[in-house]
Amino acid sequence: MSPTPSPRAIVIGGGPAGLMAAELLLQHGLQVELFDAMPSVGRKFLLAGVGGMNITHSEPRAPFLARYGLRERELTPIVDAFDADALRSWVHGLGIETFVGSSGKVFPTAMKAAPLLRAWLARLREAGLQLHVRHRWLGWDDAGRLRFATPAGEVLREHAPTVLALGGGSWAKLGSDGRWLPLLTAKGVDAAPLQAANCGFVCGWSEHFAAKFAGSPLKNVALGFEDVHGQPLSRRGEMVLTQDGIEGNLVYGFAAAIRERINRDGSASVQLDLAPDRDLERLRSELQRGRGAASLSNHLRKQCGIDGARAGLLRELLDKESFNDMARLAAAIKALPLTLRAARPIDEAISTAGGVRFEALDENLMLTALPGVFCAGEMLDWEAPTGGYLLTACFASGRAAAQGLLAWLARA
Repeated sequence: MSPTPSPRAIVIGGGPAGLMAAELLLQHGLQVELFDAMPSVGRKFLLAGVGGMNITHSEPRAPFLARYGLRERELTPIVDAFDADALRSWVHGLGIETFVGSSGKVFPTAMKAAPLLRAWLARLREAGLQLHVRHRWLGWDDAGRLRFATPAGEVLREHAPTVLALGGGSWAKLGSDGRWLPLLTAKGVDAAPLQAANCGFVCGWSEHFAAKFAGSPLKNVALGFEDVHGQPLSRRGEMVLTQDGIEGNLVYGFAAAIRERINRDGSASVQLDLAPDRDLERLRSELQRGRGAASLSNHLRKQCGIDGARAGLLRELLDKESFNDMARLAAAIKALPLTLRAARPIDEAISTAGGVRFEALDENLMLTALPGVFCAGEMLDWEAPTGGYLLTACFASGRAAAQGLLAWLARA
């Protein structure tokens, strides 16, 4: 009697979520084929690691999970099952050591994604992964077979339990282009429109200001505003002035809330504190000191450390009368009003919000409209700030989708 062949599974998408799903399925004895539209897998993962591969975060559980905002409830069991500690242990198992930086972020010691990805792919190939690149998924034909566009023409694969890990809609040149969305909605899958997340915003500087200060960092500033529920939010950090607005980690941390204000009101008003280490009374006292023959620029620099891009922002956003009233000027330094008109285009964003709603999935991340099809990673409708939270949930949801597929096979 010939042996019973191992069950098959298909994974579409070669980012962290897809590769993690493939690994778990291989560990349980399945034959796994992984398809990716690009010439090689993990391209966005590699580019994200160029400046320092932030793999996860050492933050305690409660604030860590709170980073997932409106989808904290749905992501909590997924991330709990493969949390930051488990992810670090998994990385160590690939022969890659990690360390915790001063900010609490966790990095591989080499600060690069490439060594990790090479070790991971070697392990997957050794486990029997069948990898197909330059295969862009086109949906299903009338017989339920998976369709792929390849350089040699369209190819078909017989139906098998499938994990979709197709990414969001940002960085299209790396394969994350959101072209899967209409393929699923046409099948009755409930999905939210993709929107830019962890993105910069447009202010609309004058030509003079943009020419002089675009690219200038603003370190140790605070950003404050009210969200759509009237809740005041404020945080200190760093941002960068761009050709037409602002970006950087401080901005990304508030991107979801700012985007929702813009969606509702057409714009979002925020306040910049250009001197967060000084209170208002101290600023008033410093600015009201006699300056003699010194220019106002020198007075600002010497008395309260306002120069360069900070001084340029004051000139850009305040009227002339504000510079003749030191009390008004001090108040502006502590709460400089700035109107954000729009998010930068989605393809410039680090990640996206929107995608397959959790309400379209069962508890195993299987699409209720398409039994045997599971979803993972950024194509799900969730978002998180940078700092390791994005990658953690991508890895964890890849494992969760694979576990769901295994459970479904066991029931079938």
